Amino acid sequence: MMYLTALLPFILTIGPAAASSILFSNGTIIGFKKGTSDTLDSLEVTRNGDVLVTNDRIAGIFSGPAPTSNVPNGTERIDITDKIISTGFVDTHKHGWQTAFKTLGSNTTLAEYFLRYGEFATEGLLTPDDVYYGQLAGIYEALNSGVTTILDHAHHTWSNETSEAGLRASIDSGGRIFWSYAFHHIKNFSIEEQFANFRDLATKAEFEGSPTSLGIAYDNFGPNPDVEEVKTVMDLAKEFNISVVTTHALGGPWGYDNSPENLHTLGYLNNSASHGPAIIFSHASYITATSATLLRQTNQHISITPESEMHYGHGHPVSHLIQDQASLGIDTHFTYSGDILSQARLWLQATRRLLHQQVLDRWHVPSANPFSVNQAFLLATRNGGAALHRPDDIGVLAVGAKADLIVWDGTSPSMLGWRDPVSAVILHANVGDIQHVLVDGKFRKKDFKLVDKNYETVKSKFLESAARIQEAMMDPRRIVGDLEGSFMSGFEYERPLRVDVQPGGGDGYGRVFLD
Repeated sequence: MMYLTALLPFILTIGPAAASSILFSNGTIIGFKKGTSDTLDSLEVTRNGDVLVTNDRIAGIFSGPAPTSNVPNGTERIDITDKIISTGFVDTHKHGWQTAFKTLGSNTTLAEYFLRYGEFATEGLLTPDDVYYGQLAGIYEALNSGVTTILDHAHHTWSNETSEAGLRASIDSGGRIFWSYAFHHIKNFSIEEQFANFRDLATKAEFEGSPTSLGIAYDNFGPNPDVEEVKTVMDLAKEFNISVVTTHALGGPWGYDNSPENLHTLGYLNNSASHGPAIIFSHASYITATSATLLRQTNQHISITPESEMHYGHGHPVSHLIQDQASLGIDTHFTYSGDILSQARLWLQATRRLLHQQVLDRWHVPSANPFSVNQAFLLATRNGGAALHRPDDIGVLAVGAKADLIVWDGTSPSMLGWRDPVSAVILHANVGDIQHVLVDGKFRKKDFKLVDKNYETVKSKFLESAARIQEAMMDPRRIVGDLEGSFMSGFEYERPLRVDVQPGGGDGYGRVFLD
C-alpha cells in the first residue's frame, strides 16, 4: 500500500503539538444552555468573554476575563477582541473520497450520478493511493470551512486496501470523522469479504486515540431486505459497539427506501433508541408521517443535504416538517459547496420561500418570518451532535463539550458592523472569515491557514491522482447521454423544462469546459 510508505515521514507531523491549555479572550461567544427539556438546545451569547480549552475539552466559559486561578500555567493566550467564537459545524452525510471528480458533474442529475460517479460505477477506477489523497483533500476542504465533525458514508470499500486507505486518511486528517464502512454488493469484493475486512479494521482499532471512530453504512434495509444479511450487519454493530449506522433513504419515484418503517419492521429502530447505535437517514426526501412519528419516538434523525437535493433533483418536499429530528449534510462535495455554512443558508432561505409561498398562494401577506437564523445555526451544529447521539459534547460550545471550535474574524469586509453574532455567521460570513479551527483542542486551521506542514506535498500528490482519474472519467465510454425509458425504480424519465438566459430562442445552456 504505497500511500502508507509515501506518507510515513509526515503522518505523525500533521501539525504542531497543541498547548495543553488555550485561552481565547475578550470575544463574543455563541454558547449553549439547557432548555426546558434539560438538554443543550438553546443559544446563549456572551460578549467580551473568555473560553478556556484544556486538552480536548472546553474547561471554562467566562463572562469577563477568566480568573487567574482558573488558567493553568503555560496556557497559550489568544486575543479574539472583535471576533466571534462558536462551535464547529457538523456534517452528517458526506462521501469524502470523491474529491477528484470536482467540476465533472456540474450539470448532472442523480440518475446520471448512479451511472457515472457512484460506488458501483467507479469500482476498479481508484487505487488505494487515490482513495487516500482524495479522502484527505476532501476532509481538509471541510476543516478549512469550519466543519469539524463528518459522518462519512465511506462507499469506497472495494477492497481491503481501498477501505484501509480511506480510514487511514480520516485518522491522519485530525478531523472528527465517523468513518462508516459501506457494506454493498459490488463485483470484485464479496459481502463476506467485506464483513471480514470490517472485523479486521475494528479489531485493529488504529483509530483509537484519534478523533476518528468507526461507523457502518448500509443501503439494503428495505423494502425487500435479505434478513440474514441485515442481521449480520447489525450484529457487527453490536459486537464492536458501533455508535452510528447510516443509510441512504429516498423513497417516492426514486425507490431506494431504507425508511424508518423498514428498520422498525426489522426490529432495529426501537432497540437503537435505548442502547444501540444512532441511525441517520440521509436525504429522507419522501419521508412519511409514520416515519416522522417513528423518528420522534426513537430519537433518530435524518440528514438534509439542501444543495445536493436541489442540484440532483432528489426533492425534499416535506423535510421542513421534521426539522426537530433533522441535521445537515453535504453529500457529494465534488459537485458544489463543501461547507455546511452554505447548506444552512440555502436551507434557511429555501424553507422561508416555501412557507411564505403557502401564504401568498392564498393571496395573503406573510405577517412573520417562519424560520429563524437561530434555528439554522442549531441545524448546522447542535442537531448534528444530537443526530450522532452526542448532544452534550459535539456541536455545542459548553463546559465539558469537545473543544471543536471556530473563530470568526468579525472585522472582515463581509462581517463588519455586525451586532447579532448568530446572524453575522449564518447570513453574512464566508469561509474566508474563518481565522482558527480546532478539533479536539488542537488547531487544524490557524491564522487563516490549514495546520499541516506537509500540505503542499499532500496537494501535489492529490493533483497527480486527480489528473489521472479525471482523464479516465472523460473516456467517451464513461459519458452518460440523454436518459430514456425508466429509472431503476421502474418510474419513467422525463426531461424538465429547460430555461434559457439568452434572448431570441437561442441555446444558452452552453457546454462544460473540461478540455
